[in-house]
Amino acid sequence: MLQFKHEDRQYNSDSENITLHEVIKALGLDNKKVIAAKFNGELSDLSRIVSTSGEVDAITIDSPEGLEILRHSTAHLMAQAILRLYPGSHFGVGPAIKDGFYYDVDVAGTITEDDLPKIEAEMRKIAGAGEKVSRSDMTKDEALKFFQNDPYKTELITDIDAPTVSVYKQGEYADLCRGPHVSDASKIHNFKLLSIAGAYWRGDEHNKMLTRIYGTAFATPDELKEYIRRMEEAKLRDHRKLGKDLDLFSLHEEGPGFPFFHPKGMAVMNTLIEFWRREHIKRGYTEIKTPQILDRELWVRSGHWDHYRENMYLTEIDEKTYAIKPMNCPGSILVYKTQLRSYRDLPMRLAELGCVHRHEKSGVLHGLMRVRCFTQDDAHTYIEPSKIREEVTAIMELDKYFYTNVFGFKYTVELSTRPDDSMGTDEQWNEAENALREALESTNTPYTINPGDGAFYGPKIDFHLEDCIGRTWQCGTIQLDFQLPGRFDVTYIGEDGAEHTPVLIHRVVFGSVERFMGILIEHYAGAFPYWLAPVQIKIIPIADSHLDYARELQNAFMNQNLRSEIDTRSEKLGRKIRDAQMQKIPYMLVVGDKEKENHTVGVRERSKGDLGSMSLDEFMNVLSKEFNPLR
Repeated sequence: MLQFKHEDRQYNSDSENITLHEVIKALGLDNKKVIAAKFNGELSDLSRIVSTSGEVDAITIDSPEGLEILRHSTAHLMAQAILRLYPGSHFGVGPAIKDGFYYDVDVAGTITEDDLPKIEAEMRKIAGAGEKVSRSDMTKDEALKFFQNDPYKTELITDIDAPTVSVYKQGEYADLCRGPHVSDASKIHNFKLLSIAGAYWRGDEHNKMLTRIYGTAFATPDELKEYIRRMEEAKLRDHRKLGKDLDLFSLHEEGPGFPFFHPKGMAVMNTLIEFWRREHIKRGYTEIKTPQILDRELWVRSGHWDHYRENMYLTEIDEKTYAIKPMNCPGSILVYKTQLRSYRDLPMRLAELGCVHRHEKSGVLHGLMRVRCFTQDDAHTYIEPSKIREEVTAIMELDKYFYTNVFGFKYTVELSTRPDDSMGTDEQWNEAENALREALESTNTPYTINPGDGAFYGPKIDFHLEDCIGRTWQCGTIQLDFQLPGRFDVTYIGEDGAEHTPVLIHRVVFGSVERFMGILIEHYAGAFPYWLAPVQIKIIPIADSHLDYARELQNAFMNQNLRSEIDTRSEKLGRKIRDAQMQKIPYMLVVGDKEKENHTVGVRERSKGDLGSMSLDEFMNVLSKEFNPLR
């Protein structure tokens, strides 16, 4: 007799072979939302036959695991539709990803975005027919024979280090896949194909370029509708479009991955940096600057040569190999080591706005969000091991002030633990991970575990910001490092007069100043808050005879470190106001004969409209009430 349990429920079966679907029904867990199951903690298809007793859980379509299964199954549904419409096509990989799925296809023909509705229609036809999904387990030899005409699957099968593989079939389509999947295509209702991109097979630029088709799927039509609404809103907020419209930055073929910042973009960046500097000075940080190019031997010693070389740009000087720095940390260590340090010098907080270069593949470059050169707002803090929790807590408070108090973001926190390619002992990693856990738990900070995603030298805390349309962005990080101090013989003299090794904390707040600026452009839809706006005030003279007064006003604003522009064009007043509004400028000052004579200004605010006539002092009083963390 087989025994199956779910919490306080139990079912005994006389059958030696029973499907998980039958078990779930017998336990009273079955409903329309159930699309898979867990058996003794392992995700499985409902059709799986079990012959041993165990714990059973139902996986519903609206759970995180169920949604991933739904999206993976929808990717297979899309592949079947493509195979019907484009016979002879071959398929690479088609995983579920955050908010959707994709499939890489070697298309027999050409697919453009105009073809997506046709593919969607075929998917709905297959789903409506309730195409059954089945799993087969094969030996590697059987699978190689089955996929003998498919170069992509045979390559994957050859690389698999296991005696057997699983294959999922639905109609004429079959794929190498671990699963699980829905039992039939009729379970898939709420989906949409979104876009097309190119992707090299297995991410290798030396391989063939495949067609990557992105889509999404949700448990309910309302969730799908809301997601599409957010996607449309995201298009309107695209920082690349707004960056061009607002004259902030540009991208050029002469420098792929290297953005060009215009005067208005530099105004935003410099304001962010000024704010960053002020807040760090308040918290005991001192700023350093280290070279762009450093000897290969330094990177060998730091471990970056072995773990990060493929992302580094190299050059040769005096017949020696040098690297353009991808990180600031080794340079910071060299600064620390210029003097003998005491426990009285710690914590030593060395901050650096370091320009770093990292080789990103051309296919992943994306505006300011993914670049090859960026300004990293780094800091490296050298502390006594007993001070870890105290220092990490202080950094978390700094992050909260930046993200929530100043920029208005909600955020979530992840603790990333030891990766496979790590350096150091189990004891060091356990100590480091426990120290970060203690800091999070002592401050009652909710967090999730991201297993295996730590840096190669230590675990880390990552901060994920949520923007106004619900997207998340990983920005800040706090990385605890027990490795580099030892590799570089970094020491301090303790109270006992002996040498000790400090703990090194790597941390960023913005992460990349350029990327953070891109996030802000999309978060604010280009309408920066007053203190951050590239142009805070637009002075609009009605006629050329009012230009002298406009320049007088601009000089007064310059003396107060306010950023203003004069619209000197020979355009109608309404056009000038509309254009300033389109440029998302916080304040517009209209000046004509009356304003010139009375030394007043006609004030318009970006969202409130006409605020009436004011003296310059009255207007400055209005500005004094605007939020400004730089005061």
